[in-house]
Amino acid sequence: MTVSYTTNRMLHFGDCDISGTAYYPAYLNLLNGVIEEFWSAIGYPWHEIIWKERWGTPTVHLTCDFSKPSLFGEKLTFELTVTRVGKSSMTVEHVVLCGDEQRWSGKQVLAASWLDKHTSMPWPDDVRAKLTSFLPQEPAE
Repeated sequence: MTVSYTTNRMLHFGDCDISGTAYYPAYLNLLNGVIEEFWSAIGYPWHEIIWKERWGTPTVHLTCDFSKPSLFGEKLTFELTVTRVGKSSMTVEHVVLCGDEQRWSGKQVLAASWLDKHTSMPWPDDVRAKLTSFLPQEPAE
């Protein structure tokens, strides 16, 4: 069974070009907000890990496929699925829907990083356990 984190975002005027179509840099800004919200929802808000613990989760790889335009005023549903948790990185896959219609998808790799050293670090044990709990579970026989 796959456990996904799901949240909604409205497409506002500033997210769109002159034709009212979502502008891809705005999509990435929305996606960053979804990632930040995910970390808060699992108990590791960025303002705490960044300011107090001095580590972060920068994106080190990102691919996107846009399948259909989205328009100003539409509500988009972002589904984030953790597909891999490594020693110091994780892979998440994104599906973005408007109603039942897929608008775009993406695959993102985030790495645990010491902010002051600018180097990767292993996930703290509690963080790794939480992230691993989102991985697809094998069905019981």
